[in-house]
Amino acid sequence: MKNFLLDKTECIIYADGASSGNPGPSGIGAVIKTSVEKITISSYIGITTNNVAEYTAVLKSVGLAKNMGIKKVNIMLDSELVVRQLLGIYKVKQKKLLSLYEKIKKILTCFEEYKIYHIPREENTEADRLSKEGIKLIQS
Repeated sequence: MKNFLLDKTECIIYADGASSGNPGPSGIGAVIKTSVEKITISSYIGITTNNVAEYTAVLKSVGLAKNMGIKKVNIMLDSELVVRQLLGIYKVKQKKLLSLYEKIKKILTCFEEYKIYHIPREENTEADRLSKEGIKLIQS
């Protein structure tokens, strides 16, 4: 993986979801880096499972990248399950995950190129922190 981005139409996304209990209060976090900017996402998403939170973090971040006019995206996730499902190695069986999976796959077709990587949790610390902060943003 290269350590730099060639232009503002390419980005690296670090995304993560967190759930306090499974299911429980959940949050998402993401960092989108281009050659010219860094955007962060931290949001409360309600009571749900950790896997739904992981998928939601990916969905929100690729949606934002698409809206930014990004053409090439590298997605970094520490959830081996989500990576393997998005790459087609594992099937998505749960209905709630399948809906999110299909939305993500549809958005991914809008990019000229995309790659999805499984990374160690230690390399995803900022997105992890943002997802946990998202849990604290509970709105009554």
